[in-house]
Amino acid sequence: MAKVIAQRELRNQNAAIMAAVAAGQAFVITRNGTPMAELQAIRHGRRTFVPRAEIRELAAGSPHIDDATFRADQERLVDQGL
Repeated sequence: MAKVIAQRELRNQNAAIMAAVAAGQAFVITRNGTPMAELQAIRHGRRTFVPRAEIRELAAGSPHIDDATFRADQERLVDQGL
């Protein structure tokens, strides 16, 4: 949940608030009691590396795919004349 702070508090405690944002805290900034903006850390895009253990964990819950049956289905469904 975002913490509500006044614009004045953001100005006066900028360094401490930015440190809190870096640590994961989100803020709603108000002016004269009216919410004006949200301040939160930027979420970075996709990871470039996924650990092998995590992939194994995710794959463990998925159904088994028989290679021969999968290949036969592809051969049957895909137009080989392309």
